Amino acid sequence: MSGSNIQLKDPSLLIGQNYIDGQWIEAESGKRFNVTDPATGITIGSCPESDSKDAQKAIELAAAAMPAWRSRSGRNRGRILRRWYELVMENQRDLATLITSENGKTHPDATGEVLFAASFLEWFAEEAARVYGDVIPHSQPNFRVSVLKEPVGVCGLITPWNFPAAMITRKLGPALAAGCTVVVKTAGETPFTANALMKLGERAGIPPGVVNIVTALDNTPEIGQVLCSSGIVRKISFTGSTRVGMLLMQQSSSSLKKLSLELGGNAPFIIFDDADIDLAVEGTIGSKFKSSGQTCVCSNRIFVQKSVYPQFIKRLKEAVGRFRLGNGFANATTHGPLVTPAAVERVAGLVDEATRHGAVVQMGGKKRPDLGPNFFEPTILTNVTADMSVAKEEIFGPVAPIFTFDTEDEVVRIANACDVGLASYIFTRDITRANRVSELLQFGMVAINTGIVSDAASPFGGIKHSGMGREGSKYGIEDYLQTKTVVTGNVNVVHKASL
Repeated sequence: MSGSNIQLKDPSLLIGQNYIDGQWIEAESGKRFNVTDPATGITIGSCPESDSKDAQKAIELAAAAMPAWRSRSGRNRGRILRRWYELVMENQRDLATLITSENGKTHPDATGEVLFAASFLEWFAEEAARVYGDVIPHSQPNFRVSVLKEPVGVCGLITPWNFPAAMITRKLGPALAAGCTVVVKTAGETPFTANALMKLGERAGIPPGVVNIVTALDNTPEIGQVLCSSGIVRKISFTGSTRVGMLLMQQSSSSLKKLSLELGGNAPFIIFDDADIDLAVEGTIGSKFKSSGQTCVCSNRIFVQKSVYPQFIKRLKEAVGRFRLGNGFANATTHGPLVTPAAVERVAGLVDEATRHGAVVQMGGKKRPDLGPNFFEPTILTNVTADMSVAKEEIFGPVAPIFTFDTEDEVVRIANACDVGLASYIFTRDITRANRVSELLQFGMVAINTGIVSDAASPFGGIKHSGMGREGSKYGIEDYLQTKTVVTGNVNVVHKASL
């Protein structure tokens, strides 16, 4: 790796190699790909362009490390995770610098992600010693039933670019706590953050072979195929698009492995007429424009009851007007670039199509080539209708489409009229309405009077085409465990009376 302009307190955290069986190595082919800063276009460095041979090697070495790792006590594994958490906290500034450099989000936002990433290591360090089984009374008095929880086996973890630290630890934390070993395929756009995290994990005491990382850009589908078709890999965890998630599920069918899929969303953000409007605007900013709209739980459709619509639009425009677009390292910047020029073109296309069909741009709506090819203005669209692509597709950009509605029944029906169901948001002061609507919404998560839905202690995941399984929380570790039933027969149950 060469040519990097990243300044780190600990330069050893900048690593452009694969991590397999405790060794930092090149791909067998010797090929590499470049990673660029989305704000400047400057090359950060390069990483190995791994292929199926590298992935297979990582799988086999993860399998070899599995017996020793699973045989450790949960308390022992938890101590390693705890030390890893402490090292992440000690190196949070360098990790945030790497995130901003390869992802583009602002440095304060990146620092928040590092803290979020660390929280999963802390949480699952505490859960590792609390993987409980069960004892079940048998129907026959001389039989006993025990239920054991065991690690599912080698896991293939495929992570996205939009949270290059947090999506790693949200998967690695429970996998390692449960006693699994893993092969991680990191996003080609953001491999350096994961490698830095792994360097800290190595220092925390993770043994060779327990965590293996392969990097690739063009060969990502090939590596995904190897992980899914492998009979050694017993679980796949993927965060990304619904289209790719469905493909991975098909590819995994021949080996009947366990799947966790956190896929696309089309989150409704519902503001009722009794809502605290200032709170609703704050929630909209946090939900819609976080990471320039590049999160799977971003509000995608904002529904405002008609009587408070003028007031809400006025205050939202005031808030968005204070945004400053630019390089994530600049102090004045509130919002950074999108990840690639293709992402900008896609978002611009959604806005153009909407305006051709009658939507009105209240703010923004334009590319910013003066800043660079990856910049698009934070945008507010009104007069949006449900048949526009901006309402039907996941935007993954800084565009807020605003709808109006009359009644509760109407907005619930429209909100549910999509084939995905990840996050949803409700703003109301009426606790009865909040409970009623939260139960009616067909989404895996509902946030009430807040734009924040994620926390290490809270189960994260969706329904319908948003995937299956849950990450984080006590439920998150269950996805890395399998249940074994032990039945003991012919137990001598005759007891002599004792004096």
